[in-house]
Amino acid sequence: MSLKENVKPTRSELLELKKRIKLSEKGHVLLKMKRDSLIMEFFRILNQAKNIRSQLVSQYRLADGKISVAMATEGVIPVKSAAFALRNMPQIKLESKNVMGVVVPLIETKGIKKKVNERGYGIIGTSGRIDEAAGAYEQLVETIITAAEVETTVRKLLDEIDRTRRRVNALEFKVIPELKEAAAFIKMRLEELERENIFRLKRIKG
Repeated sequence: MSLKENVKPTRSELLELKKRIKLSEKGHVLLKMKRDSLIMEFFRILNQAKNIRSQLVSQYRLADGKISVAMATEGVIPVKSAAFALRNMPQIKLESKNVMGVVVPLIETKGIKKKVNERGYGIIGTSGRIDEAAGAYEQLVETIITAAEVETTVRKLLDEIDRTRRRVNALEFKVIPELKEAAAFIKMRLEELERENIFRLKRIKG
C-alpha cells in the first residue's frame, strides 16, 4: 500500500507532510555529505593500509633473513634459548577512537621494542646476529599491530559507507518521492473539494 492511500486529504495532513518532506530533504543532504566525507577518509586510510602492508612484507623478509643467519652461525639451540629468555612480556592495551562518527580500535603497545639488556638473555653468551634478529622481529610485531588497527578501521569505515549509502538511496528513491506523491495527492483532493464547494454554492445561489 502506497503512502498516499493511507493519508487523510486534510490541510493539517498536508502541512505535516510538507514538514516531513523538508526534514527528509535536509537529512538527505546531511547523509550525502557524511557519505562523501567517509569515502574521502576511507581512501586516505586505505593508502596507509597499503603502505603498511608493503612494510610488513619487507620487514618479514628482513627478520626471516636475520633469524636464518643467526641460526646458521650460532646454532638453533642458542637462538631458541635467547627467545625463551624473555621475562618482561609486551603490554597491549585495546581502546577505541572516533573517526567520522565511526568507532574504531586504538591499540596502544608498551615494551615490544627492547634494549639489548632488557631481552633476558646474557649479552656475553650471545652474538650481535641474535640481537639483530630480535630487533627485526620486534619491529615486525609493532608493524603487525599497526596493520591490524588500520585494516580494522578500513573495514569499519567501509561498513559505515555502505549503511549510509543505503539510507541516502532510501530517502532519495523511496521516502521523499512517496512523501511528495502523498502531498500532491492531498493538494489535488483539496482543490477538487474546493471546486465542488464552489459549484454547490453557485447552485444554491442560482
